Amino acid sequence: MAPSLNPGDLIGRVTRDVERSVLRARNGIRYVRGTHRPKLGATPKDVVWRSGKAELWRYRGGPGVRYGPPVVIVHSLVSRSYILDLRPGNSTVEYLVNAGLEVFMLDWGVPDELDADNSLETYVDGYLPRALAAVRRETGCDEVTLAGYCLGGVIAALYAAGRDDARVRNLILMATPIDFGEMGAMVALLREGRLDPDDLIDDTGNVPADALYSGFYMLAPTTEIAQKATLLEHLWNDEFVEGFQAMAQWSRDHVPFPGAAFRQLVELLVRENALMSGSIRVGYREIALERARGDVLVAMAQRDNVVPAGATEPALSLVGDPARREALRLPGGHVTFGTGKSAFKHTMPQLTEWITAHSDERHDGEEARWRSGG
Repeated sequence: MAPSLNPGDLIGRVTRDVERSVLRARNGIRYVRGTHRPKLGATPKDVVWRSGKAELWRYRGGPGVRYGPPVVIVHSLVSRSYILDLRPGNSTVEYLVNAGLEVFMLDWGVPDELDADNSLETYVDGYLPRALAAVRRETGCDEVTLAGYCLGGVIAALYAAGRDDARVRNLILMATPIDFGEMGAMVALLREGRLDPDDLIDDTGNVPADALYSGFYMLAPTTEIAQKATLLEHLWNDEFVEGFQAMAQWSRDHVPFPGAAFRQLVELLVRENALMSGSIRVGYREIALERARGDVLVAMAQRDNVVPAGATEPALSLVGDPARREALRLPGGHVTFGTGKSAFKHTMPQLTEWITAHSDERHDGEEARWRSGG
């Protein structure tokens, strides 16, 4: 027999349900109309360098810089970088800045027909070295902590391994694919030749954003339905709805992929799986991953269905000096590096702790050793 409710409890429950029904109706109308969208990428920043569509952002705020060298985040080529700075209070960038780190972001912008000929060399040997030169000018620091997210990690690793003048104190690979044999359905279609790169490239010479969204949708076609059901259940909760809107916007907000780089990626990384050999040809030289400078942190998420841990884990045996490699295994999925409860509870604190432990702490009146790379 179910316990009876006293009149006070019953009135409280009815009142709560009525209030939630009102909030569900209000938030549902706002969601359908697309109003009251949350502000994304809100951490204050300045553009300190640009070339073509690429921009280097320097973030402001926080208690001041306590640790060096500066952290330079190299974002992926296929999604918007604001996933790492999604919302105030739920932002990896904000967390790092508040921990006393100097943070930069290399954002690639939105490619168009002028960028169709961009290749891996464009990013590894062109944009990235010049952006890091701008970091040195801005900060006076010779070294950097280079943190690559997803395909940005591949670019960062190739830079750190392929240049004698790379001053990389620390190399962080976040959800970075190394073994493309472990990737998902769309990659398998390309690997097996059932889908050709030119089938996906449009009149601009690039892979359109819609094609990339479709590829990610193939990885988990029922996820969107489950997410909508969860939204309906929590529609009364303003904070939940705001977070859902932010993630929904990012998940659909892909950017075109430059055609030349895409063809290279398919041929070298997907079909030849060249990174698993430990070296890859970029331009006129062979880059050996073991030559990557700095302490290496390989960070992977246990439930990542975009870049599974099995695709990332080989970096632990291939990238950098074996004595200077470490792993960070995290709960959550692909976006755990940028947002969500798991990110705030696990990813951000552990990532920040590793960076500060591999940095120099500044003291008032003391010339920071990392400014000269000493």
